[in-house]
Amino acid sequence: MSIKLIKIGTRGSKLALAQTEEVIIALKKTYPELKFEKVIIKTTGDKILDSPLSKIGGKGLFVKEIEEALLKEEIDLAVHSMKDIPSRILPELEIGAIPKRESPFDVWISKYSELKELPVEARIGTSSLRRLSQLKRLRKDLKVEPLRGNVDTRIRKWKEGQFDGIILAEAGLKRLKIEVKYRRFSLEEMIPAVGQGALGIEVLKEKTWVKRLIKVIHCEKTALAIKAERAFLFSLEGGCQVPLGAYAYLENDKLVITGFISDLEGERFYRYTEVGKPEEAEYLGNILAKKLLKMGGNEILKEFTGKDV
Repeated sequence: MSIKLIKIGTRGSKLALAQTEEVIIALKKTYPELKFEKVIIKTTGDKILDSPLSKIGGKGLFVKEIEEALLKEEIDLAVHSMKDIPSRILPELEIGAIPKRESPFDVWISKYSELKELPVEARIGTSSLRRLSQLKRLRKDLKVEPLRGNVDTRIRKWKEGQFDGIILAEAGLKRLKIEVKYRRFSLEEMIPAVGQGALGIEVLKEKTWVKRLIKVIHCEKTALAIKAERAFLFSLEGGCQVPLGAYAYLENDKLVITGFISDLEGERFYRYTEVGKPEEAEYLGNILAKKLLKMGGNEILKEFTGKDV
């Protein structure tokens, strides 16, 4: 391959830059002769920091401007957190590669090691409806309050005493190499967001040379799990406006996916697990969504979206 300058679109947060650097290092192992340039793009989601994502349009706000740069060919590829990519993407674009997943789990950061140790009506920081509903299921009395900003900002607010505890994604702490004591939530306690911990490399469909280039960092096991999770999300037409989540993984040649839908208080909480063949990833995600809708999830979605799914 002749030497090229590869332009990579990314958000400007420390975490986004760390994720992009991770991709560059992985690509350089195969293509040491290539040069890479990070192109920082400020997204709508980065500009509005005083409102929960569920009220301003969802996580797609973190990719819109970056996708526009791809369409204009101002960048060759884009690095996203998979959980920020809407279930429907533009027809001209595709996820060309999904590297090996970092931890998908949420973690608990607090001087209280367990939720049961918290004082009554303790203040917990998170802007995620998914986390809120699962927290309320564990402790009804907790006061869950909005917490946005980058990882450093969220931890600083906790250290300043604004919250008794906060919930973050473990993947972000690992990628930023942040040393802070935490406890990982089990899958029984807290089902992750669709795509959490995974990266997606988005490209123009017509740019075949870019797709060939990034195939070397693709992880098929991760991609199968993400395929099942995103099929689940697509079937529910959900996002961060609805409390739902799903996590899929391969175990003994089987694909396992667990998902849930809940109301905000965690009172109507529907959870189910599907197991099948890895090649049935999309089907498993779809069937899981349909089962949860039948269990009562459809009523919850109607309350949030105003329509049947």
